Amino acid sequence: MPEASPLTLTDRLRKLASAPLERCASLLARLGIHPDWITVAGLLLVALAAAFLAHGEFLAGGALLLLSLPLDALDGAVARAIGRGGAFGMVLDSTLDRYADGLIFAAFSYYFAANARFDMLLLALAALLGSFLVSYIRARADDAKVAVGTTVGFFTRLERVAVILVMTISSGLLETALPLEIGTLILAIGTNITALQRLRHVYSRLKDRGD
Repeated sequence: MPEASPLTLTDRLRKLASAPLERCASLLARLGIHPDWITVAGLLLVALAAAFLAHGEFLAGGALLLLSLPLDALDGAVARAIGRGGAFGMVLDSTLDRYADGLIFAAFSYYFAANARFDMLLLALAALLGSFLVSYIRARADDAKVAVGTTVGFFTRLERVAVILVMTISSGLLETALPLEIGTLILAIGTNITALQRLRHVYSRLKDRGD
């Protein structure tokens, strides 16, 4: 088993939202809704949002991303409600989360490229790389051969999603891409710092164990 890590903001919010989430999950379970359907539905919403974002429709894209958030937590709650303890659901959820990240940053990259903002395109790609590395390091550290819990860092997934929502909706409301550009810069820096934080955490734990 991986060593314990400090609770992230995501973990704390999930605890706060657990009661209403479980009630909703129980209702969906009684209706026969499979948790994997919810996972896929969440990705489809993100894909639709990405299409709007790529064409500069930031308010519509941000609103769709906001609508997809409950589904990201609901699939696991429904799985627990129906007593499904298989590992495939976890793998599917993590895989589609990576697809969602890729779609969002691909949308930003397309928008910046279409507007000849190649400096911002590079930042969007850096943010994509950092987001993937944050998740990849955790996955590798959770491996039985490493067994180090790795949820540390400033920019876990919830913080990334929060920045994306603020920058897209703000750009839509203000009718300017400036919030999008600022948010992309924050994500490019924050995600890669978090990846390095997690790598340092794993190194320190393994060093303490003599590995």
